[in-house]
Amino acid sequence: MIPLVTPLASTAAWSGHDTRLIIAALAGIAAIVLLITKLRTHPFLALALGSGVLGLVAGMAPEKLIDSFSTGLGSTVAGVGVLIALGAMLGKLLADSGGAEEIVDGILRRSGDRALPWAMTLIAVLIGLPMFFEIGLVLLIPVILLVARRSGRPLLLIAVPALAGLSVLHGLVPPHPGPLVAIDTLKADLGLTLGLGLLVAIPTVIVSGPLFARFAARWVRPAPPESLEREQTRDSENAVPGDADRPRPGFGVTVATILLPVVLMLGRAVVEVVLPEGHTVRTVFEVLGTPLIALLIGVIVAMFTLGRAAGFGRARISSAIADSLPPIAGILLIVGAGGGFKQTLVDSGVGKVIGEAAQGANVPVLVLGWLIAVGIRLATGSATVATISAAGIAAPLAAGLSPAHLALLVLAIGAGSLFFSHVNDAGFWLVKEYLGMSVGETIRSWSVMEAIISVVSFCCVLLLGLVV
Repeated sequence: MIPLVTPLASTAAWSGHDTRLIIAALAGIAAIVLLITKLRTHPFLALALGSGVLGLVAGMAPEKLIDSFSTGLGSTVAGVGVLIALGAMLGKLLADSGGAEEIVDGILRRSGDRALPWAMTLIAVLIGLPMFFEIGLVLLIPVILLVARRSGRPLLLIAVPALAGLSVLHGLVPPHPGPLVAIDTLKADLGLTLGLGLLVAIPTVIVSGPLFARFAARWVRPAPPESLEREQTRDSENAVPGDADRPRPGFGVTVATILLPVVLMLGRAVVEVVLPEGHTVRTVFEVLGTPLIALLIGVIVAMFTLGRAAGFGRARISSAIADSLPPIAGILLIVGAGGGFKQTLVDSGVGKVIGEAAQGANVPVLVLGWLIAVGIRLATGSATVATISAAGIAAPLAAGLSPAHLALLVLAIGAGSLFFSHVNDAGFWLVKEYLGMSVGETIRSWSVMEAIISVVSFCCVLLLGLVV
């Protein structure tokens, strides 16, 4: 059973130095929030400048501050950046080959009218595994509009399940950037976190997707702009530019390719529990289930099962992989800057003081991680920034926790990072415009859905904490 409450620390009063460090942490976070929300500064620059404010207020020497930030940035990109890049490659091959469309068509062919919300949930989950939220949303919007129009069902009854599936995976399941950074920061086991994350994701998606969609469809009746609907439908029909008749990979092969890295990573987590060290099968899975190797194998297999099956030659496959990298440059910079901010927290002594303060206050570790992520999410609007910052702040509390407990802390932070998306979140405006809703309608549907995801997933994490 997980020790939800950390051991009590010394109850001695803070020294003047400790008070200064707490003020430094608040000043650094306030600077990040102000730069992102008021001055519309890119999150990379906001995190870098916020780290500078934190370090200077804490009394760090400028050269030490620069070294801490650079070290944190480099180690984070080295540990996470390659995984994000490989995930982007797999997602690009899935989209360009027509594999995503094959998944959509295959599931819809097997679904009756009443099962459409559940079918859209399954589609979003499968497509969302290797793809970032924004990419998956752009890919699914034409499908959502087309299915809603042809079935005659309310738009949100179709849209909410898809949005929920994408959002839950974005916040809880690697290889998405936020969970990967939290895993790296807290030194959690990726395979175990992936397995527990999927356990949390299933009930969360059901509640926030098909079940909540019934209420959202009654509260909000949006009418998407006709021009956007025509444009998105036309784009979906020409997903592979210039090759309308190009063959597509089969449904089973496509699903197997997407799940291959997941199966390898989960397999490693399982064999490490059931088989002794030195066992041949365990040794093999420890290599194949390493996140870097698992995703690399997934990309290589996808080059044949997706790329070749779609009729791509070597040049076309190489082009697809190359085209997947520029869009993630900004994500890599944000992730790296978040690592720099985390390292500045540690080297300045702020992380230790925050950890001792939380321990002394008897704050449950999972609750603290969730609350910190919720606060930063509401302030900045970015789930990734919230996850990175909360993981850095909560890192001192992770010392001594078991692998299962570390994984649950990662998930608690991820759950908090999804709480109540509103007007300072780019995803809020993306959903609003694509579905033709007003600000109020978007809050009553999308924002409420995000809050449900956060609360339900956190409750699931707490329940798992009682049994693992």
